[in-house]
Amino acid sequence: MEAYLSLDAADRRIVEALAEDARISLKELAVKAGLSSPSCSERLRRLEERGVLTGYSADVELEALGYPLQAIVRVRPLPGMLHIVERIIQETPEITECDKVTGDDCFICRMAVRSMTDLDRILDRVVERAQTNTSMIKSTPVKRRLPPPVG
Repeated sequence: MEAYLSLDAADRRIVEALAEDARISLKELAVKAGLSSPSCSERLRRLEERGVLTGYSADVELEALGYPLQAIVRVRPLPGMLHIVERIIQETPEITECDKVTGDDCFICRMAVRSMTDLDRILDRVVERAQTNTSMIKSTPVKRRLPPPVG
């Protein structure tokens, strides 16, 4: 968080361009950032070292991989089961994202499944250790994106 506050305009342009297209060439990235390629490369290295850039990824269509359904699952572990439920979540490959949250629930998970039968099979792993509330995802009108620049 503090690292982003110390980014100058060129660093922000680099971060924004990479968030839009992680496969952009260094030459194109330098042009978008208004820098020479060597200067852009050095800034990239520093952004990685500072932990501003933590990785590069591909946006994959899950349906093309055989997962036509996605769900959001709110998970509330029963007393004494928090760590066991967290381990089960971590070990379940169909759970593609999970946040530990405040409030009534402890975890909010995003899950990709092949069928409703798959969903039931996966949820059955935690049924004796947690309460769950599942919502099927119809569409994603806002894909993961960066918030607006600070300052």
